[in-house]
Amino acid sequence: MAELRTIDPDDDGIRIDRWFKRHYPHVTHTLLEKLLRKGEVRLDGKRAKAADRIAAGQAMRLPPQVIHAKAPQREKPEAETKHPLATKDMGSLADRILYMDKQVIVIDKPPGLATQGGSGLTKHVDGMLESLQYEKPTRPKLVHRLDRDTSGVLLIARTALAASGLSASLALRDTSKVYWALTRGVPKQKNGVVKGALAKEGGHGPHGRDERMAMTEEGEEGAKFSLTEYAVMATAGTEFAWVAARPITGRTHQIRVHLASLGTPIVGDFKYGGTDSRGKGDIADKLHLHARSIDIGRPDGGRLQATAPLPPHMVKSWKLLGFNPDDKSDPFPPKKTKKKR
Repeated sequence: MAELRTIDPDDDGIRIDRWFKRHYPHVTHTLLEKLLRKGEVRLDGKRAKAADRIAAGQAMRLPPQVIHAKAPQREKPEAETKHPLATKDMGSLADRILYMDKQVIVIDKPPGLATQGGSGLTKHVDGMLESLQYEKPTRPKLVHRLDRDTSGVLLIARTALAASGLSASLALRDTSKVYWALTRGVPKQKNGVVKGALAKEGGHGPHGRDERMAMTEEGEEGAKFSLTEYAVMATAGTEFAWVAARPITGRTHQIRVHLASLGTPIVGDFKYGGTDSRGKGDIADKLHLHARSIDIGRPDGGRLQATAPLPPHMVKSWKLLGFNPDDKSDPFPPKKTKKKR
């Protein structure tokens, strides 16, 4: 028997052939065209074409040929049966899920794993998102990114609607992202703001292609305004500081450049701190920058809040320096507004 299926909001506006590819990938284009031509597939009771656009709430009539279509049987090559992130150090993406609902997944990205692909990169989060698709008809989508060596909270949208909603929250700055860093040296002010224009600076790396950002004058070509709030959470003498940073804008390498501009580069950040960013003793020369938490407006209303634990090398440094890696205090409480009389 034929069945009726209601079009979901996530599929609003897409072509009919694209809808079938999402939800019934085993229906070939040739079979779909034949069924449409014969009137077997109908939209709100009317004949339709493959290129027609559908709308949320419409009813799609599905004949038995669609409902019972099966995928051709094939054996997966041995390489496909292994999870792409199944390594001793990182585990799988599923193992790193902090939170998941019907719209969004939040993972704790490990240091050393790129968010997206690039020159010479074969392993990255974006290339592994199919492993988090589960019951959804489409693969998840990245909402933002973290530097390869930065760990912590990473948002992934499970639907196109969630992706656009979360992206809007980021663009409207309806988001609070807090990073934890270990700096070499202590900022002169316990609480402060770093602001200024950032622009790409070329000529770095083996072939002059290494991306590096630099503070520059506003108005210069390619320069974009940037602003970061920071708070010193604790210090170890004058050598190290645990700094919480909240970027108000979202520029490439923003926190790294801003903390280095104070004369206190992040430990392990040799790109912006040079040899001054080296650790000491048992403190590793790995980048000590972690996306600790996020508070963002949800596309369906309300707030999404998530916190990621420190990676092993930062936990070790925190304990060596006498810092609390499980601290839950808020270094950036909401600003009080004066009531109008």
